[in-house]
Amino acid sequence: MPVADVYDIEKKKVSEIELSDAVFGAEANEAILYEVVKMQMASRRRGTAATKTRSDISGGGKKPWRQKGTGRARAGTTRSPLWRSGGTVFGPHPRDYAYKVPKKVRKKALSVALSMKVKDGMMTILRDFPLGEIKTRKFKEVVDRFGWKKALFVIDKSYPVLEKSSRNIPDVKMIRSEGINVYDLLNYEQVVLLEPSVKLIEGALS
Repeated sequence: MPVADVYDIEKKKVSEIELSDAVFGAEANEAILYEVVKMQMASRRRGTAATKTRSDISGGGKKPWRQKGTGRARAGTTRSPLWRSGGTVFGPHPRDYAYKVPKKVRKKALSVALSMKVKDGMMTILRDFPLGEIKTRKFKEVVDRFGWKKALFVIDKSYPVLEKSSRNIPDVKMIRSEGINVYDLLNYEQVVLLEPSVKLIEGALS
């Protein structure tokens, strides 16, 4: 069972915490990470691309010229895909690209991503993050003290002061434990967990 150090915002070790093997000690599995990230990115697609077919273009009701006797190829409408300003054949239309992979696969992928962070030493657990007032400068001091360059903060509940203090700092994102996802875990170099959120994540993934 992995054991992780717990720090305060002064970067002093205050305790240790035992982590679940099933959640923070899973074996690496690139294929499962790929499938879940692919699903997430597909779900984020707007799917608003659209083209007009020949039935969507105005005009073209009159036959351009008579069927026979002109020496030219027969034509029935100026909105044919063969004509300039004509309709598009097999063009994109608005659609929903979202799909889902099995819930067990999504849970497994989260465990793999979290385990990778633990193995690479890219996960920090904080006892808490006390801030008496909204101060971006004070939040930035803590980030600089730990040397976090691109950090994902996972909190157990809403902390309005903490969230507002962090929102103007680039490359810092704060999410609730129930919103943790594989894409963000892989996209951010460092993962910072508040201690209460560890048990919430273990309870959801175990």
